[in-house]
Amino acid sequence: MPGSFELDPQLEADSIALAELTLCTVRLMNDANYPWLLMVPKRADLAEIIDLGVDARGILMEEIAFVSEALKGATGCLKLNVAALGNMVRQLHVHIIARFEDDPAWPGPVWGKVAAKEWDPAARERLVGALSKALGA
Repeated sequence: MPGSFELDPQLEADSIALAELTLCTVRLMNDANYPWLLMVPKRADLAEIIDLGVDARGILMEEIAFVSEALKGATGCLKLNVAALGNMVRQLHVHIIARFEDDPAWPGPVWGKVAAKEWDPAARERLVGALSKALGA
């Protein structure tokens, strides 16, 4: 019998809860260098997108588009990076990262470029507020 959904401890430590969608929990990464969201399908024992059934894969794609639109609207970013890597954390999760030409890693990938930067509480609350409104949270 499949287990129940539990968020990977590393993902929990690296992010804060933002919204609950039909399939995914949405979280804001604790890194002010980039407005960066995580989407984690609330199903146990998933490592890859192909581990989801056909219907759930369709829901995931729709939720990725919904969250991407919310992040782009809240930030006015130039580009969105969307990826499901899972090399460090095996649990299936999708990164949606708002990118700007003046961000510390532009135009390269964000991983390992600079140390995570703590959010200014007011800036984080503004972003969380805008995203929560856009996501209906």
